[in-house]
Amino acid sequence: MSWIYLVVASLFEVAWTYSLKSLSIQKIRTIDWSQFQSHPAGLMPLVPLIGYIAFGVGNVVFLSMAMRQIPTATAYATWMALAVVGLRIIDSVVLKQPFSLMHLFYTSLIIAGVLGLRRLE
Repeated sequence: MSWIYLVVASLFEVAWTYSLKSLSIQKIRTIDWSQFQSHPAGLMPLVPLIGYIAFGVGNVVFLSMAMRQIPTATAYATWMALAVVGLRIIDSVVLKQPFSLMHLFYTSLIIAGVLGLRRLE
């Protein structure tokens, strides 16, 4: 179960990273709080902030649950590697960022390292 928690923590880390990328403090500062009742759509700049908080908390909770059973170094390396792979996949598939054979090669090395650590458990 702890490995599932680690995967969930990595997914939260990916979501947290994209919410951070979308976060704009300047837009939050321009919210007219006096118009909150009549124009709630004006609060849309808060969505990335809410995601940032929620995904960050979920990330920490699930990572800490996973670390109860998995050695810290292994859990942290796996968590980060899965997050990097997830970010790379979303960048390429959803955001249409360039993806080369070198990206595939180095991402495969990350996956091989995680599998190697998992095998040592």
